[in-house]
Amino acid sequence: MTKPDSIDVKLAVYVERLDRYIETQSALNSSLINSFKSIETDVADIQVWKSKMYGMKTGLVAVGFLIVHLVVIIGTLTGINWNNR
Repeated sequence: MTKPDSIDVKLAVYVERLDRYIETQSALNSSLINSFKSIETDVADIQVWKSKMYGMKTGLVAVGFLIVHLVVIIGTLTGINWNNR
């Protein structure tokens, strides 16, 4: 059977290792939290950029429709004037 002194030593070693493990995990958690904050900021920036791109795309589509409409109107007026000669 083991002696009480050896049990105390084993318990002390276990508690010391447990404390080191807890400290290491706390440091890791802090590091992960900082990384997630950085990623969250990057995602927010990407979403802002994405909304700007959608706005530009919508504007280009609107200008394209305007040009097509202008071509149709000018073609119609030219056709009407051509037929009235």
